[in-house]
Amino acid sequence: MTIRRHSPVAQAAYHDLVSLLLDEALTELRGAPTARQIKGKTYWYDRYRIGADIHESYIGEETPELLARLEQFEMLKAERTSRRQERSRIVRLLRSERFLGMDGTTGSLMSAISRTGVFRLGGTLVGTTAFRLYEGELGLRLALDQTAMTNDIDIASFERLSLALGDSVSPPLQEVFDAFDFAPIPSLERNRIWRWRQASTETMIEFLTPSFEEDEGLRDLPALGVSAQSLHFLNYLIADPVPAAAVYRNGILIRIPRPERFAIHKLIVSDRRKDGPDSLKARKDLLQAEYLIHVLSEDRPGDLADAFADALSRGPSWRQHIDHSLSRTPVTRERLDRAMTGD
Repeated sequence: MTIRRHSPVAQAAYHDLVSLLLDEALTELRGAPTARQIKGKTYWYDRYRIGADIHESYIGEETPELLARLEQFEMLKAERTSRRQERSRIVRLLRSERFLGMDGTTGSLMSAISRTGVFRLGGTLVGTTAFRLYEGELGLRLALDQTAMTNDIDIASFERLSLALGDSVSPPLQEVFDAFDFAPIPSLERNRIWRWRQASTETMIEFLTPSFEEDEGLRDLPALGVSAQSLHFLNYLIADPVPAAAVYRNGILIRIPRPERFAIHKLIVSDRRKDGPDSLKARKDLLQAEYLIHVLSEDRPGDLADAFADALSRGPSWRQHIDHSLSRTPVTRERLDRAMTGD
């Protein structure tokens, strides 16, 4: 397997773009940043008044990076115009470096979804669309082959977080999907919609959430205003996601899973496919896992080892799915073993 890299200039430019987008996300604050404790964690809100009413808009979970940006809020707001110009310049540079980026159709849709607040309110992009964004996170020159091609957009979020935030997307996602000619796909549970399809392209948008119960039924995500298909093992994938930049116009701020978790989760998903491990989708899952594990075993072996050990510690069903997939790719098993031993 050949790993091709973007230049150090392109990698640095991509991470600058992510930083600029994170700066930009705070410039729309309307009032005073306010901290709130929810189940032992600190979350920040933009608290502002409209007439006699007090409103709160969710900013994000407290991190050292967020605190540093909140302290620089006035400066970030003053630099908004120059920051947008710099983002446009970086996107042009990345395109000249042959970043895949997003096509016009996908980019405009993702931009509209992002503007509603989906990613701010706990949504994480998963699936192949997220895999393509590791191009920037890991500095990879991806090929447009079956590994990186998809018509589907999958977004996952924790049900409990969605219930606790006390904020919601605006405008409603249904309005966005209507504008792009996506029609809801009826589910077996009346009034619960978690999938939409665009008739002209067959593109699907699906919402997912971790299942902590025996079944994998539909759950509600109040902050996003949609329902979601619950899935086992998904909590591992979307824990502690990372910010990413979609290369489209002057950049789109998105959240994606950590690449090491994405890789290990793909081993599990490949074996869980209802149409069998030899199906086209299962093989695609395995190819993505192989590719990322190859890269991470060279670049971030410690992160890969920690993610692998975490998954193995979660129970026999986790180990069984992973072992079944690794039996189909011995080279990947060897890379994981070397990461675990530090060789």
